[in-house]
Amino acid sequence: MKVGLFDHLERSPDRPLATQFDERLEFIAAADDAGIYCLHVAEHHSSRLNMAPAPGVWLSAVARATRNIRLGPMVYLLPLYSPLRLAEEVCMLDHLSKGRLEVGVGRGVSPYEMGYHKVDHAESRDIFLDAYACLRAALTSDMFSHEGRYYTYTDVPMPLRPLQAPHPAFWYGSSNTIGATWAGEQGMHFTSNGPTARAKENIDAFRAALAKRGGAAQPKAEFPGGAAIGLLRHIVVAETDEDARRIARPALEYHAGSLNWLRKLHGATEFTSRLHIHRGESFEEWQEMEMVIAGSPETVLAEIERQAKLLGLNYLLAYPFFGTMTLPDALRSLRLFTGEVMPKLAAL
Repeated sequence: MKVGLFDHLERSPDRPLATQFDERLEFIAAADDAGIYCLHVAEHHSSRLNMAPAPGVWLSAVARATRNIRLGPMVYLLPLYSPLRLAEEVCMLDHLSKGRLEVGVGRGVSPYEMGYHKVDHAESRDIFLDAYACLRAALTSDMFSHEGRYYTYTDVPMPLRPLQAPHPAFWYGSSNTIGATWAGEQGMHFTSNGPTARAKENIDAFRAALAKRGGAAQPKAEFPGGAAIGLLRHIVVAETDEDARRIARPALEYHAGSLNWLRKLHGATEFTSRLHIHRGESFEEWQEMEMVIAGSPETVLAEIERQAKLLGLNYLLAYPFFGTMTLPDALRSLRLFTGEVMPKLAAL
């Protein structure tokens, strides 16, 4: 099993954003030194949940502060981009990172964020599909043309090409079986989130569609079967279970508030499938849904092993720095995780 990192880079309530950026770069450099496989960063807009709404800008800084860790958005919200401009950005980032880019794509889960950008959420899936077809063509063409419902280009020169051939691998993150099935049909690499039972449904749907397709479009030898099949979990490690939970509880509850912030701002009183049904507000709710793992190295390892066996994972997307966590607590957690937990996950 490989281990990656996930981050929203949400707004801290107690320190300047410039300080947060510096702390994150220090944390990611430590993760790079420890052998973490990849950093995946979210894209969200108009919310305290995400202070890197232009993931390409952030990842260009990360690329120059690291040497080995792979990196990419999880995900680029394709309905918010010109596919042609995004293709050029992807090419730049792949070269700036010396071929370490992984390209996650998605339609966007929040109707509020889409609405701020004048995108009708009801149309966002169709826009996404057109943009994805357009992006793939642009990354593999010297002279690019595309005719779709939302995007049309004719004979556009493409002097920029990715360093990786034919282009960086595509990833998809989903918490529903429709998206999971589509990702499998496309031969993408895949991660799920949410309660374990729901994640299992999504991973099973992805695996079935991938098998029917015949495998990954761009196989990766480091993942058994060629495709990454991953799960996102918030993970906090300390010397004791009690200390880990002491750190994790306020950080997680602030983070849950960030996840729910726009929904509450708009007065939504019920969750819907597009607003992530699984977002509880208390540490205990997240523990019950098995979405946060906090404890000693032994406790954390046992729970990861249990979920990995149940779900058939070959990739863990760990989220170790979130909410109100301080840099020293996050670095201590990372050291314990990479020193005492990660080596034992390699055999899974």
